[in-house]
Amino acid sequence: MTDSTTTTIEHSKEPLNQEPPIQKLVSSFLTKTEATYDRNHGPIPHLNSENHTVTIDGQVTCPLKLSINDLTSEFQQHEVISALQCAGNRRDTMSTQLKEVQGINWQDGAMMNCRWKGPRLRDVLLAAGVDDHVGKEGRFVAFGCYQVECQDDTWFGGSVELERCMSVEDEVILALEMNDVPLTPNHGYPVRVVIPGVAGARWVKWLDRITVQNEHSQNYYQQYDYKALPPEITSSDKAKDYWMKVPPLLDMPINSVVASPDDGETVKLSMDRRVEVKGYAVPQGRCGPVTRVEVSGDGGGTWVEAQLGVPKSKINDKWCWKLWKASVPMERGTGKVLLSRAYDAAGNTQQETSLWNLRGVAYNGYGMSKDLTVE
Repeated sequence: MTDSTTTTIEHSKEPLNQEPPIQKLVSSFLTKTEATYDRNHGPIPHLNSENHTVTIDGQVTCPLKLSINDLTSEFQQHEVISALQCAGNRRDTMSTQLKEVQGINWQDGAMMNCRWKGPRLRDVLLAAGVDDHVGKEGRFVAFGCYQVECQDDTWFGGSVELERCMSVEDEVILALEMNDVPLTPNHGYPVRVVIPGVAGARWVKWLDRITVQNEHSQNYYQQYDYKALPPEITSSDKAKDYWMKVPPLLDMPINSVVASPDDGETVKLSMDRRVEVKGYAVPQGRCGPVTRVEVSGDGGGTWVEAQLGVPKSKINDKWCWKLWKASVPMERGTGKVLLSRAYDAAGNTQQETSLWNLRGVAYNGYGMSKDLTVE
């Protein structure tokens, strides 16, 4: 069993793909740098903020090339606390509980919750001449990083709807800081896009181009990956006819994870025959915040409402995770299981399982800690 407190789970070195030990991940509301996950499709570029620029082009009347200093000094800075998660978070659970899938075997730690700061993308697009009063339907904003070659393309890109980028309520920003300090190279220094509620693949790091256009990004990772293919598509050959028919994954689903106790642990019952359980929960897309988490120690027969953590200062919690804890009745024995399920402000509820898909994305069945020994 992996030591859930100290051992980083490394999936690959080149490119770097790793996740933190799950109990370390949930040890603080804002994820500490040493507890963040890394997801890369190529090498990590080490850029100089003094000469780095971001080009804004496409369907704009005033194309721009902005320096990091421009982004800092010419636009009002906005802060948003948002969870960032890989589309493949919990892929290992889909593979083991349903059927084998393609992709990195992410466990439950491809997730982080941070305070991001930088100019609103809306303000930058307005400066480039995007008319806020002209129809936005069917138009998209594509983000690109042309700094390094990736495994499946010569650059990395992603895109979301123009409407989302122009919405004040959606709080899309060009992040220059993470948790009150400049971004690290691993997390996109000197600038990345932050799109709350959306899969991390669209939060392009080391951002150098923003293009307003009539279609989604044509990058490989927008067109041929990070899509929830229908369950009947069971091989790469079958997928060839479906990639262009299935929309890209954008909004992530409601989810929760049992972080402590971790799989395979031995736990002792309290005097009143209960086990202390901790974890995290995130809302679906734009539907936050998480409003309730329930935990079961008897396979879903009965549920206990968890206590949701409250940040020390008042924040907008629409986009962030909720850390939770619960005292759950259990019986002594081996092979025991703990389950969790979350609810959000829009009424979305986590179900026992989710549909299988070939790439193993967006799994959000009940959170689970299994193979427990209860003494």
